[in-house]
Amino acid sequence: MTESRRASGILLHPTSLPGPFGIGDLGQSAYDFIDFLASSSQSLWQVLPLGPTGYADSPYQCLSAFAGNPLLISPEKLVRDGLLERSDLEGGPEFPDRKVDFRPVISFKSRLLQKAFDKFRTSKSGKSREEFARFCDQHGRWLDDYALYRSIKDAHGGAPWSEWPASLAQRQPVALVSVAKDLRLVIEANKFYQYLFFKQWLELKNYCRQSGIRIIGDIPIFVAYDSADVWADPSLFKLKEDGSPRVVAGVPPDYFSATGQRWGNPIYDWHYLASDRYRWWIDRFRAMFELTDIVRIDHFRGFSACWEIPAGEPTAVHGRWVKVPGRQLLSAVTKELGVLPVIAEDLGVITPDVVALRDWLGYPGMRIFQFAFRDMDNVDLPHNYLPNTVAYTGTHDNDTAVGWFNSKAGAGSTRTAEQIERERACCMEYLNSDGKAIHWDFIRAVLASVSATAIIPLQDVLGLDSSARMNTPATSEGNWSWRFAEGDLSPGRVATLRRLTEIYGRSPVPRV
Repeated sequence: MTESRRASGILLHPTSLPGPFGIGDLGQSAYDFIDFLASSSQSLWQVLPLGPTGYADSPYQCLSAFAGNPLLISPEKLVRDGLLERSDLEGGPEFPDRKVDFRPVISFKSRLLQKAFDKFRTSKSGKSREEFARFCDQHGRWLDDYALYRSIKDAHGGAPWSEWPASLAQRQPVALVSVAKDLRLVIEANKFYQYLFFKQWLELKNYCRQSGIRIIGDIPIFVAYDSADVWADPSLFKLKEDGSPRVVAGVPPDYFSATGQRWGNPIYDWHYLASDRYRWWIDRFRAMFELTDIVRIDHFRGFSACWEIPAGEPTAVHGRWVKVPGRQLLSAVTKELGVLPVIAEDLGVITPDVVALRDWLGYPGMRIFQFAFRDMDNVDLPHNYLPNTVAYTGTHDNDTAVGWFNSKAGAGSTRTAEQIERERACCMEYLNSDGKAIHWDFIRAVLASVSATAIIPLQDVLGLDSSARMNTPATSEGNWSWRFAEGDLSPGRVATLRRLTEIYGRSPVPRV
């Protein structure tokens, strides 16, 4: 994805939008956010994976690589479409304004979605039924398996598929026919929720296009073990005969964790994928580009080699790098779909083979300003950036700029107090900053850089501290819940961001 012009944008997952229903959704607040992007001279909106979340509510542990998250469906749009009454939205719990409390949100929204489905089933609208039937036909390649998987999972109290009765876990045909008959309406409901998600998301995407905003989506290279993808097609993965993983994915010890990160995702059987001409991956990229304009490949280095951890190991320390046929896979994708606008998340342990693959494809890599202050040869210092890169103040895995600047050594930290103080002093000297508005100093640095694209987490525009952090890697609690509130996007912030964007030539409208 080599940008023909300088551009900038904001990183914000839709769940972090404000609104009255406990979680950001695809209703009016999403359209207001797009208006904010346009008014502040931004042209990009980066989101996290959009799938239905499973373990720890993480968008990087989705129940499907193809489905959308029903929690993002806007109840107000369901009222607009005649699927709910305004009174249906009343009587919900008191949700907090600045965080997602997932359990009551799931309960409340599940009730609303069930009501919408019941209304749809009794509706006499032939047009809606035709649209739904057409959607099911167009997406049947993944939708049928996902809806069946999700329905069986819910019928077993949310248990992972590996804990279902063996006949269902192993997809024995007689058992599947029987359960599909028993759960017929639930299966149809899960398909209907996907229809609603895709309808609302594509409406929002069209508004982005009209507003001059492109959406950057996110493909996690791995999928969750408890997912429709692994259950429906276990041949794609390195599994034992009983269906359990032989090896799982992660990364070795790094900046984020002294014991590495054991993600637990199953690893692909690359030989099987090659024998099928990488059809699953081609389908996955095609599906992503239906929803987004640009795609960031999370853990791009996994297309060169994967850190394979024996499934019985409790940490990522005793893994090993195993080569991956990434060039062949991505060549197959390009041959089928054409040259795609892709960002390579090339953070962590990057070896020459990863760089060679990224550059052969022409994908821009990422530069993270928070990583810059270890030495003056660091590639994350803006004076070392290259044009074909995407510059970030930080990502969803980083602390906020203010949180990083004010950080202290403590439990779980990979930096000593001396390292923190040294990096802070280097940062202030590099930016000629007194630290009083460090978030704007960070933003100015990435916007001024030669990187063709600059992305800023909204938390940094708002100048928030560590309490607004989206995710802390190698932890499983307290993540993914941050939201901003109505009124946070003040005219002053809009004006400052717009002015900096114009000064450094990233505005979609030429500066006068």
